[in-house]
Amino acid sequence: GLRFILDTASVCHDLNPYIATLKHDGAMVLVGAPENPHPPVIPFGLIFGRRTLAGSLIGGIKETEEMLEFCGKHNIVSEIELIQIQDIEKAYERLEKNAVNGRFVIDIASLKQ
Repeated sequence: GLRFILDTASVCHDLNPYIATLKHDGAMVLVGAPENPHPPVIPFGLIFGRRTLAGSLIGGIKETEEMLEFCGKHNIVSEIELIQIQDIEKAYERLEKNAVNGRFVIDIASLKQ
């Protein structure tokens, strides 16, 4: 499993599949703020896995817009690889082998498949 997940999605989605991918004592931090609430979190995944679900206020819309404008002006981009939730084990194996350039981003739409 993963030690840490930073959830930046600002749309409503089920957190339970992500929590299930965490190692014991792993943590998931939400920084995206959806307009509608997330579906309920099943507490057993947190309790029995000794997992943490937390939130952080890292900035509002104005700060985010300024940051994106700055990045665009200076051609600053992030290196990501979009993966399907079904490929998370393969992605984790690549992380263990240090065979990753950038970061993985899980396509939320793949949760419905």
